[in-house]
Amino acid sequence: MAAIEDLARLASDAERELETNAAEVDRILHICNACRYCESFCAVFPAMTRRLDFNVADAHYLANLCHNCSACLYACQYAPPHEFGVNVPKTLAQVRRDTYVEYAFPKSLGVLYRRNGLTVAMAVSLGVAAFLIGAILMQGSLFVHGLEGQFYAIFPHNLLAVLFGAAFGFSVLALAIGVIRFWRQVSEPGKPVPLPNAAGEAARAVLTLRYLDGGHRDGCNNEDDAFTLWRRRFHHFTFYGFMLCFASTSVATLYHYLFAMEAPYPILSLPVLLGTAGGIGLLIGPAGLFWLNIRRNPMQADETQKTMDRGFIALLFFVSLTGLALLAWRDTAAMPLLLAVHLGFVMGFFLTLPYGKFAHGIFRSAALLKYAIEKRRPNPVQAGGE
Repeated sequence: MAAIEDLARLASDAERELETNAAEVDRILHICNACRYCESFCAVFPAMTRRLDFNVADAHYLANLCHNCSACLYACQYAPPHEFGVNVPKTLAQVRRDTYVEYAFPKSLGVLYRRNGLTVAMAVSLGVAAFLIGAILMQGSLFVHGLEGQFYAIFPHNLLAVLFGAAFGFSVLALAIGVIRFWRQVSEPGKPVPLPNAAGEAARAVLTLRYLDGGHRDGCNNEDDAFTLWRRRFHHFTFYGFMLCFASTSVATLYHYLFAMEAPYPILSLPVLLGTAGGIGLLIGPAGLFWLNIRRNPMQADETQKTMDRGFIALLFFVSLTGLALLAWRDTAAMPLLLAVHLGFVMGFFLTLPYGKFAHGIFRSAALLKYAIEKRRPNPVQAGGE
């Protein structure tokens, strides 16, 4: 009962914090609308010129349109220590954090993960791993010779399919509910949607991380006013590493159900090659993002998101590390232990997927689609260019 009351109190605090952060977005963007020096930097500023006032829905939309490249912070004449204190990247980052809670399903899990992202991610992953290790020990020993990568001799395929399929299905459902809630609040009902061209433009922006170039293709600012493309590169390693791993799992599923070919697959088979390439990407990308995260200028980021950011980075890294370790030593006696640890991190990743930094990719994609749609309509304010 006390835990439920604590979550309710945290949810109420989050609502008040959202109102405060949205009000700060409104204050700052009124100043930006009068200045417009940064209008060509990214999609945020052209979208801003289509509004004279900024409500909570606008704050969520613009916050998720922002990629936190921070070019506007270093270009701004009103940035701290100026009395106006204009800090667009940090202010929008604070609202972005609120987005993860406001649209989360269920909301209580979003509140919990926001407060203790790294702790929750590690606790879930290690807890599941410990449970699986205990299940193996009940059958005999953690170290078994002669299995030669026979994963289903440890955990039956149907059991894994049900457990992990249910966890993945829940994550997809929670993300879908979240983005539908987001879209309903930020979109304009009753207006025709020029979907094909707008969807293509939004997809290109997502797949190329267009707005991580600082508006001039030299990259982002990280710890100072020097430009760097490494943030964009590490995001690419992470995103495409994840997609390759997803493709590996999809191909393996087809092998299993269509061709009755069970794991383990040969080293040079398509699932293993895709998974290995993706796993390497998911080592390089998260490690690089963590390195940039600890060097980030505090003025550019919301410090309260560090545990959430690092929880997601840690999960991606350890899912990849344990997966590659399982591949390397799958024919040894250590395979059961490595399998349990890897499955623990995979389950932790699935269960926390809708509440952390993965969700921002979904909301950002929706925000980019809205931007691509609305820029094809007349500017209702007629006070700025696209």
